[in-house]
Amino acid sequence: MSDAPAIDVNGLTKKFGNRTVVDKFSLEVARGRICGFLGPNGSGKTTTLRMICGLLIPDGGEGTVLGLDLRTQRELIKLKIGYMTQRFGLFEDLTIRENLAFVADAYGLDDKDARVTAALERLGLETRAGQLAGTLSGGWKQRLALAACVLHDPEILLLDEPTAGVDPLARREFWDQVHMLSAEGTTVLVSTHYMDEAERCHDIAYIAYGVLLARGTAEEIVAGSGLVALAGEGPGADRLAPQLENKPGVDMAAAFGPTLHVCGRDMAALRAAVADVAPQINWRETDPTLEDVFIHLMRGAPDNSTRDNSTEPRA
Repeated sequence: MSDAPAIDVNGLTKKFGNRTVVDKFSLEVARGRICGFLGPNGSGKTTTLRMICGLLIPDGGEGTVLGLDLRTQRELIKLKIGYMTQRFGLFEDLTIRENLAFVADAYGLDDKDARVTAALERLGLETRAGQLAGTLSGGWKQRLALAACVLHDPEILLLDEPTAGVDPLARREFWDQVHMLSAEGTTVLVSTHYMDEAERCHDIAYIAYGVLLARGTAEEIVAGSGLVALAGEGPGADRLAPQLENKPGVDMAAAFGPTLHVCGRDMAALRAAVADVAPQINWRETDPTLEDVFIHLMRGAPDNSTRDNSTEPRA
């Protein structure tokens, strides 16, 4: 296996009308890694994925995907990537097997029947092979979509919020499959809003309104955030967030069951704020969460989502 990154893009920029949706975005993903791609809605995640897989031409920047030029070798890149979109994109009036056979024909694959059967077995779809896709639940549609993505043995998977709207068991089984593919050498770039899924990735890239704000492992991003946190326990602790959120030294406050989680950038100021509002609560130092960091980053990023977005596809 080559030591060169599977994805290596620099300064990618994409505009729709007067709005810059992706602004000088750079990302390097090593082969066989699972990179979580996070950010608020409308921040350019889908647009970035579409540029990486060759569906959109960047207005600026350059890069390579599997050593292929992002601008001049887009058709070759498409053959080596499996792209799972946000919406189910297969035929609901065809069976699971018929959908996979169609995808195999579209790629011109040899040994079509053997490949389809192998994909059915791998994703646990063989007992439902004759079921119409339109009758499947969200979790089973997700499995079918992943089976279609890997049918041609892609070297990279781009997964755009693949587990939105499915139950926890289906999400866990999906991630088990993703890690199995990664162990076999497949590179995965996956966008998600779920913090537990982000923590299952090898590393994370966080984008807000077109700009990359954080990159690294979950531990590195939390450690580099500059945030400190307190957890408060006691009668009524979970109801104190509105009183604390506007206090000096408090960046955010949120209830987690009966516990109140409070974050800021200076522990002395944070302790002074909670002591002023709720001296009767038992406060202890704790680590900020990945969610704390991302909310902090999002609140500090300029939101351009209300300007001239009439010509933009969902980002």
